[in-house]
Amino acid sequence: MAKCTDPVVGKILAGWRYDISGIAPEMRGDYEAHLAECAFCRSRQRLHRGIDIGLMALASASMIVFLLAYGVIRHFHPSHAFWLEIGALGGFLLSMLLWLIVALVTPAPLVVKDAALTGARIGLEKLPEEIRDRIPEDLRLKISGQS
Repeated sequence: MAKCTDPVVGKILAGWRYDISGIAPEMRGDYEAHLAECAFCRSRQRLHRGIDIGLMALASASMIVFLLAYGVIRHFHPSHAFWLEIGALGGFLLSMLLWLIVALVTPAPLVVKDAALTGARIGLEKLPEEIRDRIPEDLRLKISGQS
């Protein structure tokens, strides 16, 4: 297993869970440079973002399952339906709370936004010129990252 090229910076990044999105842009330079050159820290950052996005996906799937369970309970009216409905709604609310906590505490939404913008940039480049010209200028600037 490879080691960090600069253990001091690597330990700082590890303490922040490899999230530099919350610090001022003028302070990010050294950390971005380190992440660009250090394969170990870059892989750890990818692992952490994968875990964050996985947690959000798992919480989303859990919300869907609990809503589906609630719908099934309402449809079939089993005995003790009230308590089953309360349990299904409670599970849905707990899953929603967990999703919200992960979304607020981690940079996962920023990672998803960056991935969507990258995909939009690639898609915009592939569009024929006559269609690209029909897209409003402000939207093109947002997609290209110039605004």
